[in-house]
Amino acid sequence: MPAPHTQSPTSPLVFAQRFSATRRGARLARLLAGLQLIDWGCPAGTDDHDAVSVVVAELAANAVLHGRVPGRDFALLLTYDDDRRVIRIEVSDTHPARPARVARAADDDHGRGLVLVDALATRWGVRDRVGPGKTVWAECALADGGADAGVDPSPR
Repeated sequence: MPAPHTQSPTSPLVFAQRFSATRRGARLARLLAGLQLIDWGCPAGTDDHDAVSVVVAELAANAVLHGRVPGRDFALLLTYDDDRRVIRIEVSDTHPARPARVARAADDDHGRGLVLVDALATRWGVRDRVGPGKTVWAECALADGGADAGVDPSPR
């Protein structure tokens, strides 16, 4: 008797890259993440694309500004889980200090990155990583709907 046909769970789509711990590396991480989102079917200019791009930009900037260890890179990992319709962003650096949200004065021109991450992500946190440092992660839920509203996981 043949085994019943079951639908296998979809595996998440993954993008992983290391970048130099410089402002240029942080900018490149944001740009490549945006291109990956487009490749996954999440068009530029949509709320989903913009939210994920801002979260990547803020976490990469923090890795460069606060998590930089001379001679060490930072890593970006994006995963798209179609079943949950969630994009997970992970930025790892080798500095041991953990990020913290800090209240800032209205005229401060920096220090609001984690406030933005908190506003745009459905959840975020920090975990230890193998080796020195930490990984800051965030998950962004995508809007329901077709490819115009979120990610189309079909290969191109």
